[in-house]
Amino acid sequence: MPLSLLLKGMHVMSDRSFKIHRKKTRPIHVGNVKVGGMAPVAVQSMTNTYTQDVKSTVSQIHGLEKAGCEIIRVAVPDLEAALAIARIKKEISIPLIADIHFDFRLAIQAARSGANGLRINPGNIGGNKKVRAVVDAANECGIPIRVGVNAGSLEKDLLEKYGGATAEAMVESAIRNIALLESFDFKQIKISIKASDVARTVEAYRLFSNKTDIPLHVGVTEAGGLYSGIVKSSLGIGMLLSEGIGDTIRVSLTRDPIEEVRVGYEILKALDIRRHGPEIISCPTCGRCNIGLFDIAEKVEKAVMFSSLPIKIAIMGCVVNGPGEAKEADIGIAGGDGIGILFKKGKIVKKIPQEKLVEALLKEIADYEKNTKAAKL
Repeated sequence: MPLSLLLKGMHVMSDRSFKIHRKKTRPIHVGNVKVGGMAPVAVQSMTNTYTQDVKSTVSQIHGLEKAGCEIIRVAVPDLEAALAIARIKKEISIPLIADIHFDFRLAIQAARSGANGLRINPGNIGGNKKVRAVVDAANECGIPIRVGVNAGSLEKDLLEKYGGATAEAMVESAIRNIALLESFDFKQIKISIKASDVARTVEAYRLFSNKTDIPLHVGVTEAGGLYSGIVKSSLGIGMLLSEGIGDTIRVSLTRDPIEEVRVGYEILKALDIRRHGPEIISCPTCGRCNIGLFDIAEKVEKAVMFSSLPIKIAIMGCVVNGPGEAKEADIGIAGGDGIGILFKKGKIVKKIPQEKLVEALLKEIADYEKNTKAAKL
C-alpha cells in the first residue's frame, strides 16, 4: 500500500494544534478496568511463562504490574493451565484474560477458575454449539470475550472469496464472529484484527472501526524482535491511535513482556494520550558533547523505569544549547568539560562537577516525586 494511503485520515496539524479525537465505543469491563466508552487506553501484555507454573507466572505478572501493565493475558493450552488460573488470581491485582484455542472446554474452565475475560477465535473453537457453551459460561461468570481475528487463521471460504488474507477478509471474519456471539444474546465483546504487517493491520482496523462501535484491542501481531517489533508496533498502533481508533493496546515483542509495557506507554506519551512514568528526552550527541551521555542516559533510565511519576527529564550533552533545547523538561542536566549544570524548566539552577551529575539529578527527581505526592494529600 502506498504511504500516502496508509497515512490517509491521520489528524496531522501544525505545531501544538495536534489533537486526537477518539472514537467513542461501547463500554465493557475487564475486571476493574473499563474498556471503551472513552475510558483511558489500557496497556496490556501477555506472559511467556508456562501458565501451569504458578510461581513463575505470578512472579512475571508482579513485574508487569510494577511496570504499569493493566491487563494480563495468559496462555491456556491444557486443563492444568485452566485450573492454575484460580491460584494465580489470588496472587495478582490486575485483571487476567485466558487465551484459548481449539478446545472450548478450556474456555469454560478458565471462566470458572476466575479469569476476567476470554480471548477466543470462534472459528477454531469447533462449531456453533461449542461457541454457545463458551458464551454461556462467560455470561454465567459475567466476563467479556475478545474475538481475536488474525490474518494467519482466517476461514477458508473468506480466503477463497478475497483471494487471500486481505484486510477486507479479516473484517468480514470479525463481523461474522460478532454476529454469532450476538445471536446468543451476548454483548460484552472486544475485537482485535491483526496481521504481521503494518499496512494490512491499519487498513483492517480502519475498515472495521467505520462499521461498528465495539471496543478495539489494537496491535501488530508477531511484530518481531526488539527493533523491528518496536518500529512496526509504533507505526501501526501509533497511526491508529492518532485517528482515535483503539481502546486497549499490546506491543508484541519477542522479548521480556515488561519491554512491551514500556514501549506501549512510550507510544501513548508520544501522542500525548496518557502520561505514565517519566519521559526522558536526550540529545543524540555530536562533536560538542564532552560527557559520556550514553552511560548517563542508561543509568537514569534504569533508575526510574518503574516509577509512575509523570515527569519530563532531560539529559543533554551540551551546556550551551542543552537548557534551551529542553526548556519544557521539569528537571534536566547538561554536561560540559568537567562541569555540568542542573536546570529546571530551562533555567539553570546550579553547576555540578561532572561526576556528580547523575547523583544530583536522581536526588532532584526523588524530591520532585516526594513534593508531588505531598501536594496531592
